[in-house]
Amino acid sequence: MKRGWIRLAGLGLVCALRFAGAAQPPSDKGDHVVTGGDLAFMNDAAPGGLAEVELGRLAAERATSPQVKQFAQQMIEDHSKAGKKLVQLAQLKKVKLPPGILPQAKQTKEKLSKLSGENFDREYVKAMVQVHEKDVAAFAAVSQNATDADVKTFAAATLPTLQHHLEMIRALAQDMDVPVK
Repeated sequence: MKRGWIRLAGLGLVCALRFAGAAQPPSDKGDHVVTGGDLAFMNDAAPGGLAEVELGRLAAERATSPQVKQFAQQMIEDHSKAGKKLVQLAQLKKVKLPPGILPQAKQTKEKLSKLSGENFDREYVKAMVQVHEKDVAAFAAVSQNATDADVKTFAAATLPTLQHHLEMIRALAQDMDVPVK
């Protein structure tokens, strides 16, 4: 299960290959096609963000800890906002993003859906630590190394929020005595 989340949040080559054909030819406005690692990043970030929103909604409903519920609400708000910006970027770059969450995220959602109480809270926190560690690494790399200036700007603008999420969820994991490795 952990590997699925890692692939969801990272710059997965499988995703890049699966969606590599999603980029459209440049428009007459001088837009250029997003390719390679930049395209892989966009195609991973979109379903990853959607998954965090869906899991946040699930946690907002099922979590027993007020702190977990508060974190989940923050995930819904922040990842919805970032998702809208990514959709705008994709439209500008003529990239068709994947329409939903990846199978690994669906499996995690199904697993969490079967849990309740403290067990739910602990497993959600574990998943969010893992996801945000990978998100921060991916967004930091793209903010430094993207070839497309707009993709680089999006990653750089989103990175501080993800770093804050990681700090929040690590502190919550520590407070709840949730092992994260």
